[in-house]
This record gives sequence, C-alpha cells and structure tokens, in this order.
Amino acid sequence: MNLQDTVIGIEFGSTRIKAVLIDKNHAILASGSHEWENILDRGIWTYHYEDIINGLQDCFSKLKHEVANTYGVSLSKTGAIGVSAMMHGYLVLDEHNQSLTEFRTWRNRTTGEAAKELSEKFGFNIPLRWSIAHLYQAILNREEHVSKIKKVTTLAGYIHLLLTGKFISGVGDASGIFPLDNEHRYDKTMLETFNGLIDDYRLPWNIEGVLPSIHIAGRQAGILTKSGALLLDPTGTFEEGIPFAPPEGDAGTGMTATNSVRVRSGNVSAGTSAFAMVVLSKPVKVHREIDIVTTPTGKPVAMIHCSNCTSDINAWINLFGEFAEHLGVSISKPDLYDRLYEKALEGRPDCEGLLSYNYFSGEGVTNFDEGRPVFLRKPDAKMDLASFMRTHITSALATLKLGLDILKEEQVEIDRIYGHGGYFRAPEVGQRMLSAAIGVPVSIMETAFEGGPYGMALLCAYMIWNTGETLEDYLDNRVFHQAVSKTLMASAEDVEGFNRFVSNYREALAVERSAIKHF
Repeated sequence: MNLQDTVIGIEFGSTRIKAVLIDKNHAILASGSHEWENILDRGIWTYHYEDIINGLQDCFSKLKHEVANTYGVSLSKTGAIGVSAMMHGYLVLDEHNQSLTEFRTWRNRTTGEAAKELSEKFGFNIPLRWSIAHLYQAILNREEHVSKIKKVTTLAGYIHLLLTGKFISGVGDASGIFPLDNEHRYDKTMLETFNGLIDDYRLPWNIEGVLPSIHIAGRQAGILTKSGALLLDPTGTFEEGIPFAPPEGDAGTGMTATNSVRVRSGNVSAGTSAFAMVVLSKPVKVHREIDIVTTPTGKPVAMIHCSNCTSDINAWINLFGEFAEHLGVSISKPDLYDRLYEKALEGRPDCEGLLSYNYFSGEGVTNFDEGRPVFLRKPDAKMDLASFMRTHITSALATLKLGLDILKEEQVEIDRIYGHGGYFRAPEVGQRMLSAAIGVPVSIMETAFEGGPYGMALLCAYMIWNTGETLEDYLDNRVFHQAVSKTLMASAEDVEGFNRFVSNYREALAVERSAIKHF
C-alpha cells in the first residue's frame, strides 16, 4: 500500500465519530469509529471538550489498528486529511484558542429572540441553531464571556484549528455561521447591520474580526502541524506536514457522499436528526422553515433541518429488545430493527387512529423550543404491531415533509433525490416511506451508509487528485460513474396515506404544545 495515494476523512456525527481511509479509486480501505452521545448539562445540549479530544484519538487509533491488521502497514502518513462535523451551534474561543463557554450544539433552541430579530433586520432567515444566532443571544443575555471572544467557529472548524493552526471554514459550514453573498463571502450589508445592532454593547471586536476565513472545495486549507499530529495520534508515529481540505459541515459531506452537489439534485440524511438538501436552480422566498446554505463549492442550497428523527424509534425498539430478552429470546439488534421496520410495511398507510410526535428536543419547522415524545391513539383505533411501528417510522419524516411541501409550493425542481443515514438501513422500508413523503422516486446508493466521513474523504481526494474539473464532474466521472443504486417509488396508496397522516399530525400539534406546557 502506498500511503501517499490514500486520504482520510473524519466526521464528528451526533452519535459517532468516524474516520475512513480511501484510495485513488475512492474505495474504502479501512475505518475506525468512536461512539458518543450529547448530554443535557444545565439545560444546554453539549459534548464536553475532553470527550471531543478523547473521541478523536480513539477513532484515529482504531483506524490505525485496522490498517495495521489488514495490510500490515503502520499508518504514518496519508495524501490528505479533512474534518467535518455536525453543523452550526456555538463554539467561541479566546486569544489563546481556549474555549470560553460550553460547546452549544445544533440541538439547542435557546436563541429565539436573537434569531427572530436578526431574520427581521437581515431580511433573511436565521435559524435558531446558526452560530450568529447563538452569538447575538449571548450578547443580548449579557453573558460575561462575550467581551473576550476572538474566534467564533463550529466543531469542524475547531478541530481543524487544533490540527493545523488555521482559522478556516469550508464554504458550506461557513454558510451556517453567517449568511454569505454570491461571491462566497460573508454578506457585507448584513455584517454592517450586525455591527450596528451590537454598537451600544461597546464590545472590543466587530463581527468581521471574529469569523473564520472561507475556503471552497478543492483549495488547500493548511497542513498538519507537529502539535496537531501529536493531538491526533499521541503515539507520535503519525507525520506532520499533511495537507488539509477545508473543514465542512455534515450537510456538505452528505451531499458529496450521495453525489448530490449538482443543481436540481437533492438528498435526505436521516438519523438522529433529519435534513433535506436541494441544490437550487433559482432563488426562493424567505421562509422561516427553510435555511439557505451552500454546497462545498458555494452553490445555493435549500435546507430543511429537523432536530428529531430516529431517537423515538430507537427508544421503542430498545423496549421491544428488552422484552425479548426478558422472555429469553436471543436476537441481535440489527435483526430486531430489520424485523420491526419490515413489519411496519404491513401497517395501514395513514396509520389510522394512531399518531406520534418524536420530539426529544425543540423543532424549528413547527416552531417548538422544547420537545416531549408523545404517542396517542383513538379509543377505537386498531392497535397492532404493524401500525404501531409504521406510526413511529412515518412520524420520523412528518416534520421534514412539512418543510419539503413549502419547496413544492415554490416550484423548486428536483431531478433526483438520494437517501442516506441509519433510517434507511432496513432494506426498502425507509426508502419507501421517504418516497411516500415527497411523492417522487428515491434512490439509495451502495455507499449511502458510509455517509459523512466518506464524503469528507472524497473532498480530500478532489483537492489533491482533480485535474481541473468541477466537483460535480469529478464525482460524476471519477467516483460514481459505476456506482450501484436502487430506486424506488412509493405506491399511490402510500403517498395518499402519508398525506392523510401529516394532515392529522399538523392538526394535532396542539397536543404536543400542551404536553410541553403541562408535563
């Protein structure tokens, strides 16, 4: 194995940190992963900084171990590295690059006042999870740390800074820090507006001075420093000097991993959270439910982001697994998931008389700042396992559909849509449900479950191996030209049933609001 002809993509997902090593043929050679989970600490959804570093090192160590065991080679270098992570949230540093407050993830919905005011002043939708909303809310709250801020970044940008010493963001990740203009720069008018809003607070910085510089895909964004190499691999056997791709958000790497960066293409990532990304061929109106972000090369993207997807499904399936164990029945977790997902296909398409809300946390599309998982049913509803499971699997996409219906009203054109993430692991089930939700065929690629780390590795490959072609052409002609995918279209009955379910879902949202208020 020639290590110089490999690249490494690392992604910090919401439940797993994963690294993959790929070769010049874009095939995965080895991987390593570390399981983790966010915690609710004093009302803030976060990951502790020591867990971030420990998880990175454990993940990389496992990658090295697999390379050594499989190929008999010590992973001491590679052609390029890139880091991606869950987008947005709030991570601020002082002049010594020390954190000033806890890492506030995308899941927090404590920025309502700031997001509302910024959206009005900018004439541009600012979601609650965006970094600028968190920053402005901290200013409005007169939090003590604000005056000490030197850098505002994301988790991907933070890890990139630690490993390279460069304060840089990929354009896709940057578009969730602060709105961009058509030239891939922070919007000048909005920068001036923001500085005007904070003028009375007499802060020792302006907004331009604390935001990262922006790089588009294909451009080198620094090299691994000696201290970065030791942070990544405390054994000291991994070499410094390796070039880095721009750090990106998980939305951008998901688009890359599913070959959905071309105009009029789209993808849906569904796991702990769910989001749809559609590369736009024309502008859309300002909608609170729709974020405007970019591809890793800066093309405008309509993003519908839902904070909740599979967590409630997981909770119920774990309960069934516990019951099986209580009966002395041995069944693996993957098999349990597959069987219960497949059972859902036998349920009534509209889950008649059954309804659920999968809100573990707040939800922007439906305007909730908190969540309570709720299952309800009519007294005369047929309560069988198939419809019960279908209710929860349908509910996981219901909020996403509400946002996608707005794009349909805007007459946004989509030539192809790909699904990826844990929701689609059971063969055909999630694919069929998504097709029912959006009323168009859905494709699943054979690489779909490699997800973000694979997408980040592809961006590294594009940086060092492209010969002048666009990212779109590189992916079409050199990565996915022989890719195997399966396309499925839901039946008319499934589509009609999903629409009826969502109509009931929308009508009964008052139940969820009442649950939050009273429980």
